[in-house]
Amino acid sequence: MAKIITITNQKGGVGKTTTCVNLAASLAATHKRVLMIDLDPQGNATMGSGIDKHALEHSVYELLTGQADVRACILTDTECGYHVAGANGDLTAAEVELLQLPRREFRLKMALTDVMNDYDYILIDNPPSLSLLTVNALAASSGVIIPMQCEYYALEGISALVGTINKINQRLNPSLRIEGILRTMFDPRMSLTKDVSSHLVEYFGDKVYRTVIPRNVRLAEAPSHGLPALQYDKHSRGALAYLALAGELIRRTEQEAGDSAVEAATAEEVTEATTEQETD
Repeated sequence: MAKIITITNQKGGVGKTTTCVNLAASLAATHKRVLMIDLDPQGNATMGSGIDKHALEHSVYELLTGQADVRACILTDTECGYHVAGANGDLTAAEVELLQLPRREFRLKMALTDVMNDYDYILIDNPPSLSLLTVNALAASSGVIIPMQCEYYALEGISALVGTINKINQRLNPSLRIEGILRTMFDPRMSLTKDVSSHLVEYFGDKVYRTVIPRNVRLAEAPSHGLPALQYDKHSRGALAYLALAGELIRRTEQEAGDSAVEAATAEEVTEATTEQETD
């Protein structure tokens, strides 16, 4: 069963798409089955994965509006190591059309049902706004990764996003939670970076990933070549940082699975013991 993770932040320019593309490539490099879904009409994650967004036969637009099923929208023959459901400008129209469709907040969740067992991870890139597209992503996901720069305005933005996630959790998706806070474009030489970073750790604790993504020229150059940094320059600091992030995410996922198994076993033992007492 796939773990679905939304990568989002209502603030633009914080590295959402860079994180989605490079985390997908890094997870794929560890032999995980990965699907990346581009929910941003700009289609940057699609282009950054080496796919011409203008040449898509079926895009996420058709997926959300029911004009094509999920398998028809997934590109499996990619050079980036993971599968892609791409997007382009057509997705802008979905914002309006979804308003007229039944269960409009759950269109993506319903569409992904058929491929949940085909992947280990499904990563969703989002536009920098709280739109109906983002709501669909949050309603379909079990976790949210929030990339953010360590600057003052980012702290204000993240508090608003946490409030949004809590509302989605209460009204649409009880299993939704914050998977982790990712510090991007990290420059340890700046005192502000250190101050904001310490505030994040103080408030969010172990929700803050230990891995930080540095400012790195190779990360900025890779999209223009239609490649994740891991394929553009696998020895770059940016590529190595996202590999480390993938490892941290996998360890957390495995730990959660182990904890869930223990809880299930404990619950079963309690039920058996209760049944025996009632029988006696």
